[in-house]
Amino acid sequence: MSFEVKEKDLLGRIGKLKTKSGTIETPLLFPVINPRIQLVTPQRLKDEFGFEAIITNAYIMWKRYRDQAAQEGLHKFLNYDGAIMTDSGAYQILVYGNVEVNQPEIVDYQERIGSDIATILDIPTGWHVPKEKAQETVAETLKRAKAFFKLKTRQDTLWVGPVQGGRHLDLVAKSAKAMGKLPFQIHALGSPTEVMESYRYDVLVDMIMTAKMNLPFDRPLHLFGAGHPHMMALAAALGCDLFDSAAYALYARENRYMTENGTWRLGEMDYFPCQCPKCAAATPKQVMAMPKAEKEQFLAEHNLHVCVAELKRIKQAIRDGRLWEHVEMRAHAHPALLTALKRVKDYEGVIEKFSPTVKQSGLFFFDSIGLSRPEVIHYRDRLANRYCPPQEAKVLMLVPQTRNKPFHRSEEFKDVRRMVNRVGEDAAESVHVCFYCAPFGVVPLELDEVYPLSQHEAATPLDGEVIGYVANQVADYIKRSNYRVVVLLDDPQTWGNVMKQKCKAACTKKQSAFDVLVLRAQATKEYLASLESVLRKNLKGTP
Repeated sequence: MSFEVKEKDLLGRIGKLKTKSGTIETPLLFPVINPRIQLVTPQRLKDEFGFEAIITNAYIMWKRYRDQAAQEGLHKFLNYDGAIMTDSGAYQILVYGNVEVNQPEIVDYQERIGSDIATILDIPTGWHVPKEKAQETVAETLKRAKAFFKLKTRQDTLWVGPVQGGRHLDLVAKSAKAMGKLPFQIHALGSPTEVMESYRYDVLVDMIMTAKMNLPFDRPLHLFGAGHPHMMALAAALGCDLFDSAAYALYARENRYMTENGTWRLGEMDYFPCQCPKCAAATPKQVMAMPKAEKEQFLAEHNLHVCVAELKRIKQAIRDGRLWEHVEMRAHAHPALLTALKRVKDYEGVIEKFSPTVKQSGLFFFDSIGLSRPEVIHYRDRLANRYCPPQEAKVLMLVPQTRNKPFHRSEEFKDVRRMVNRVGEDAAESVHVCFYCAPFGVVPLELDEVYPLSQHEAATPLDGEVIGYVANQVADYIKRSNYRVVVLLDDPQTWGNVMKQKCKAACTKKQSAFDVLVLRAQATKEYLASLESVLRKNLKGTP
């Protein structure tokens, strides 16, 4: 198997997965195909909508079309020349409790029909099961996974090793760690459907990240049953490469119209917010008046267009280094998604570890949720662990962020800098200028142009959590440094009293002198004279 990552952002990645029927690009959605009922034929999915792969259920094929599908081959039987993935019947086990086929039979059948990507017959955990039952599903799935390698005969099929455990995260970790040691080409997170149907996306974050942290990062991860466009960006950002869903067809039968931010009921709509080929040619009232079959096909095709468009947006966001912004935008469409994004804070260190440190574009910072994004975590950790102030620096002068960046080139700072130079050569060496800004905290003058310190835009006014975070970062910087004096140019209009209080407390703990000068709207002569007096006084007292 060949899985090559071309672009990445957060844990999301654009990759190339080689199958025997061709190379497919991730993130990728497999539309679910029911051989009996096809609102959109498989070949149309590829030719008209651009789906490079589909998924069907091998158990249903085995039960209804056993010999015919085996003799013709799956691709000919479904009339599809792209990659085809098959599920083994585990969903039927989840719904009905059992299936009429065993592991050796379904493995052999998937090989005989020519699946490109196939799945072992795992035992799904489910959502409400007690831990004892969950342990049984994990143990039995692992037992079958180990036995599987003596059953398979073909070398050109990619096999999926599912991870079970449900909401019991310790079991998910155990399952993922054991599965990761086996030579599967792809892994999948099982049992997420009920979680998503309950809109417990915060639990889904825990499940995905627990699996991801215990699986080999170089293998693709499939998220079973996750095909609604409003949550694809979040799942992709957490490292899910493959998705599948029958929602495009199921929703169509219920007169439900997909959008990238949720689902609307056709009968309650007056306008289509979409300009796909279907919506551009009709109105909701016209579609409601169609015969049932025609209406279902209209909605199914529209739903597919929405899914394709969202996948393309996600890929472009990955390429541009703006996946976080895209996820934030989607998360604000539903409280459950926003709750899930807040849960990402628990895994910020893992995401930062695998995220690019430099990107082609800057970042947009909106509110406290963005404090968990990798760029902020990366800078905070590097400043704390790898940066030391200049040895000759005795006075720390803290200057508030300016609207223009880099900060040291702003008009507001130029007068201050000239004043420092005017104090004397000793001042230029002894006074260390650092800016304080959202969301990064302390920005030493010499790092001002390092990415992304000058390549970001922050929304104002800042919320209380952001102000507290930045003030704490500044206070921590003071505590771990050896300045004799700290001079704060305070901007209470932006920071309230928080910055002054935090800095004063840090100086008291370090036994450093502390001076504060309230920033004026303009660097007036009187203001600059006051600052010069403060610097001269403090420089005079430093050895």
